[in-house]
Amino acid sequence: MRVLVIGSGGREHALCRSLKLDPQVSELHCAPGNPGIEQVATVHPVDPLDSGQVAELAGRLRADLVVVGPEAPLVAGVADAVREAGIACFGPSRDAAMIEGSKTFAKEVMRAADVPTARSRSCVTEEEAAAALDEFGAPYVVKDDGLAAGKGVVVTGDRDKALAHARACERVVVEEFLDGPEVSLFALCDGSTAVPLQLAQDFKRAHDGDQGPNTGGMGAYTPLPWAPVGLTEQVMREVVHPTIGELSRRGLPYQGVLYVGLALTEKGPKVVEFNARFGDPETQVLLDRLETPLGGLLMACATGELGLDPVFKDGSAVCVVIASENYPESPVKGDAIKGLQETGHAYALHAGTRRVGDEIVSDGGRVLSVVGHGPDQASARQAAYDLVGRIELRGSFHRTDIAP
Repeated sequence: MRVLVIGSGGREHALCRSLKLDPQVSELHCAPGNPGIEQVATVHPVDPLDSGQVAELAGRLRADLVVVGPEAPLVAGVADAVREAGIACFGPSRDAAMIEGSKTFAKEVMRAADVPTARSRSCVTEEEAAAALDEFGAPYVVKDDGLAAGKGVVVTGDRDKALAHARACERVVVEEFLDGPEVSLFALCDGSTAVPLQLAQDFKRAHDGDQGPNTGGMGAYTPLPWAPVGLTEQVMREVVHPTIGELSRRGLPYQGVLYVGLALTEKGPKVVEFNARFGDPETQVLLDRLETPLGGLLMACATGELGLDPVFKDGSAVCVVIASENYPESPVKGDAIKGLQETGHAYALHAGTRRVGDEIVSDGGRVLSVVGHGPDQASARQAAYDLVGRIELRGSFHRTDIAP
């Protein structure tokens, strides 16, 4: 099959790398791609938010399947345009993608489906936000209602800081703090059926010990040897199936991946957030361990023919993100990157890079996702950090406590 991937980040590089290994994939294209992706796929300079451009490119390439990576194109209706052109697409419709595009909508769906989640209030005015903060108390959790690239959430004990974040957003969701470790579960959905991938955990704070500002994710690992037995089955039963069922009842059949961010509280798992796409950087480790060919899985979701659960390889994978100087506030760009050569047990996926002549330079906040794998978590972690230590990028930083 001919496959077109939409996006330019580390998640899309991981998707392309995995699709390239699928014998069913005869041609692989990506738009707009990045310098790492261009090593495994043909890249095309298309605006991923322009539905018309994406649909036209897919038609010109005679693509059998389009895979939409980031959330913004989904919320912009790119998947709808591709389907209208008669091409199979992995990724929910514009309206179904509002499960991520609007925190208020997601909470409404969860309430209707009786999905366990934090109590919350949707607030438009500063007075409403202040009242909600006082109702739920500290730690204060304030979420931008719209898309914020994984950085629209403030969790703080400082009420003034929480209120300032609410004031800076058009609409926010204020909710009670959920205490407990967070885990991620991705469910592949074909409109009526859903199957789980294995559990992963990511690290949102910029610095060691979960300190510093919230980010799009500084690292991840899978599997989770400490996860409670039966957790995946419980989440599928209590969260995923009710959610896609409620969306279907609203006339929004969900085709794509439903990302479930969970807090494992004393009262059981509760949903922290939904995303309408593969999470970054969990995707990097999950696809490293995925044994079932990815192209066939994604096509099955796009055509309503999803069957058996995906199979994963034994062993572990660990991802460590290398971020540019001043990330996430004002990332420095344009510095040369050295030492990207793959080792026997680790490789670097490009996220925020571009090519300048013969050099690869930084071009974003999260510049690289370094993935290590091995027979156990310790060896996978060591492989990842060994390669991180070889990579040179002026002013860059990374967490040293991923997959402890």
